[in-house]
Amino acid sequence: MEMGVAGVFALWYIFLASISSTTAATDTLGPGQYLRDNQTLVSSSQRFELGFFSPGNSGNRYLGIWYKNLPLTVVWVANRNRSIAGSSGALSVTSAGELLLRNGTELVWSSNSTSPANGAVVLQLLDSGNLVVRDGSDTSDDYVWESFDYPSDTLLPTMKLGWKLKTGLHMYLTSWKNADDPSAGDFSYSLDAPDSPQLVVRKGSDKQYRWGPWDGVRFSGSQEFRANPVFTPKFFSDTEEVYYTFIVTDKSALSRSIVTQFGLIQYLYWNNGTKEWSTTVTLQRDNCDRYGMCGPYGNCYSGDPSCRCMKGFSPKSPQSWDMLDWSGGCARKRELDCNKGDGFVKYKPLKLPDNSHLWGNSSLSSEDCRAKCLRNCSCMAYTIINVHGNGGDCVAWFGDLVDMKDFSEGGEELYIRMARSEIGKYHLPVMRSFLSLELAASSSF
Repeated sequence: MEMGVAGVFALWYIFLASISSTTAATDTLGPGQYLRDNQTLVSSSQRFELGFFSPGNSGNRYLGIWYKNLPLTVVWVANRNRSIAGSSGALSVTSAGELLLRNGTELVWSSNSTSPANGAVVLQLLDSGNLVVRDGSDTSDDYVWESFDYPSDTLLPTMKLGWKLKTGLHMYLTSWKNADDPSAGDFSYSLDAPDSPQLVVRKGSDKQYRWGPWDGVRFSGSQEFRANPVFTPKFFSDTEEVYYTFIVTDKSALSRSIVTQFGLIQYLYWNNGTKEWSTTVTLQRDNCDRYGMCGPYGNCYSGDPSCRCMKGFSPKSPQSWDMLDWSGGCARKRELDCNKGDGFVKYKPLKLPDNSHLWGNSSLSSEDCRAKCLRNCSCMAYTIINVHGNGGDCVAWFGDLVDMKDFSEGGEELYIRMARSEIGKYHLPVMRSFLSLELAASSSF
């Protein structure tokens, strides 16, 4: 049967329509447009793709971002806690800049945009993997909304882990439940305490691992948080935001950091030779990285692993320590007496303990920091570290010192408050002049 010219053009139109419905010719979506289940947006360099996917062996549908032209590696999920059954999902952006994800007529997820749009808006997938809503006429980084503010389980280069101080927005990672389910799992990875920031992995509300505070080069307690051939860690702090991120050395390389369903923090890069993701760094290296392994005033030594009490302390329960249960920690051999004059003993090199507090908004000298801690009977330790890039900050601890680790190199100095009678027992030559100075200061108090 011969087909007329009109029939040929009709078939050609249907063919073109089928192609346009399954491929992306653009990285943007505007008001009145829809991104449906068989469509995607692709970033301008063809690095990232936004669309609907089904994870693992699941048949549920989710809106997410993944690397284009690689085996499915999802870096962000919109409706992670509310899946879509079937292929009727559709994404749209309103003229006010709000994203709406619907399953038919049912609203499944919305973006809750944090700032109003001043003009025509556009949704755009950037080459960084960031999905943003911006004013159509504005090419700056002042976005109405961005997916980088609401991470899933993945931290991409330049993506921030931390705080936007003016709005109180806390940006942190949450693990997937499992490979078939991207809903929020048991583990979170966050930057805590903007004044004295540290990285913490939690299972529920319980701390599992901790690195920090930031000392100007790395987070205390980890040799991995420093520049390497693949990436460079970066910490930033000002009056508007405090965050940690990392920058890849080779911008053409694909690199990401994730919190796994088991709570591991891994840095991965795409190996073009093996065509798979390879691990650059896993932060948890040994049992000493477990939070509070040795209890209060206990110091963990890698390799055994074993716990030892800090000098001037002894196990609270010797029987438990003999059974390799160190969780009860250590107690002072001699109690403090602030009125009679305490002093400080310098310990190094250490992973600094948990619950640090930045003292003051400007840098203090080591002598001023020591004197301030000495005058406060609740101050149990202090140190000077370059938290905010101003040359040095006075950081203090109140209460028991927990989660310390011995380092042969790369650790920090920590000055722990001790009873005057205990300090008198020390005969280490390298400490003698320092301790004499402390006793003189405490006597004047």
